[in-house]
This record gives sequence, structure tokens and C-alpha cells, in this order.
Amino acid sequence: MNTIPIPAALIARLRNARRVAVLTGAGISAESGVPTFREAQTGLWARYNPEDLATPDAFQRDPKLVWEWYTWRRERVRQAQPNAGHHALVEMERHIAEFWLITQNVDGLHRRAGSHQLLELHGNLFRAKCFSEDRPVESWMDGDEIPPRCPRCGGLLRPDVVWFGEMLPTDALHAAQHAAATAEVFFSIGTSALVYPAAELPLTALAAGATVVEINPQPTPLSARVTYSLNGPAGAVLPALVAQTWAAA
Repeated sequence: MNTIPIPAALIARLRNARRVAVLTGAGISAESGVPTFREAQTGLWARYNPEDLATPDAFQRDPKLVWEWYTWRRERVRQAQPNAGHHALVEMERHIAEFWLITQNVDGLHRRAGSHQLLELHGNLFRAKCFSEDRPVESWMDGDEIPPRCPRCGGLLRPDVVWFGEMLPTDALHAAQHAAATAEVFFSIGTSALVYPAAELPLTALAAGATVVEINPQPTPLSARVTYSLNGPAGAVLPALVAQTWAAA
């Protein structure tokens, strides 16, 4: 049934682990057809650099342009569905006592798949916050004005994502660092291992003595340092790993 070989020692380690942390990047979403940040520069948007549309300065210069670009990106992401890799992580969470899923992705696919213990390091395309107050806004009225206004203070709303030059959300980053430092098994899935501070998390786990597993079709700077490097797409490797680990569960 499952033809992807998973090391027996990894299966045993994962089966007995109580604390597991997972870091995911653009690779797992690409398998659902979600374009990467730079691949989103197509059609009407091809003449813009991503950096011209994803900074606080860009928003202050032309808030309507930035909001419309993110609206276009949201519509593209809505057409995508969670893939087998996303669903395998939901199943893994079901078997682990303390499980944290840390993602660099802003597409919300992990949440749509059913993951609960989720830390979104770079925010979420489908949320907004007030540009003036830097506070999340749960709901707003879509009218003629673009972008919409904050229902509290009347300031402009912006996408609740991390832009160039901005810090990651402090609470989410600290929780991710704690999860990495205390995990018995840590997974790095579909990431380039180049974007910091997220790229530091598997190194933190290694330093703390965790079993660190990389799942990626191509080698990364992390590959030579991990305990196990499983080459292949997350949508194939993760279901095989979960099935072989908890086949009788």
C-alpha cells in the first residue's frame, strides 16, 4: 500500500513522542496550487515588484492598490484546497499529546484542513487589522471605499500579514521558539531553511536534543544537519509517515 520507505527508528521515535513541533513553508501550499509570493506577480500585477506592494510605506503611498492586490491574492487562494500533506498533519495532531504546528504560510489552508494548535508566524491573508491602531479587526463592512475603514477608529484597514521590514508577531514567535526548544521530534516541511527567524527553529530543536526531520523535494542548507532527511513532496511523504506510524491506532 505505502511504497515510500520511512526509517523504522523514526517511526518508533514518533510513535512514543509526547511533544512534537512542525514548521511548514511555501512548499506544502504549492502542492495545493497556491502560488508563492513572487509567483503571485502575474497578469495585471506583473509590472510590480512584491516589495512595492508589501511594505508599510507602500500602503501609505497607495492603500487602494495594496488592498486590491491582496484581494486578488485571497481570491486565488480561495480556489485552492488543503492537500494530503495538510490532512496528514491533522491526523498527526490527533495522536500527539503536545503538538504545535508553526507555519510561515498566510493562506489559511492548515486551519481549513482542521489543524488546531496553529501558530501563524506571518499572519493570515483572510484577516485584517487597523493600520492606525495595529489591532486586529474581526469584521468590517465592504463598501465603496477601498480599503475599508476600521469600525472602531475609522482608520484604514490593512491585511493582517507581516510585511517587509516588520517584526513577526511576538506572541507567536515566542510560542514557536518554546515549541522548538521542548519538542522531542521536530519537522521542517516545505521550507527553504533560508528565511529567519523561522529558519532558526529547527536548529533550536537540534541543540535541545530533538529528533529533527526535514521533508522537502530538494536539499536545503538544513539537510546535512538533520536527523532524517526525507526527499519528496509533503503530500506523499506525510501520509506515508502517519500511516506507517499509527497503522494499528
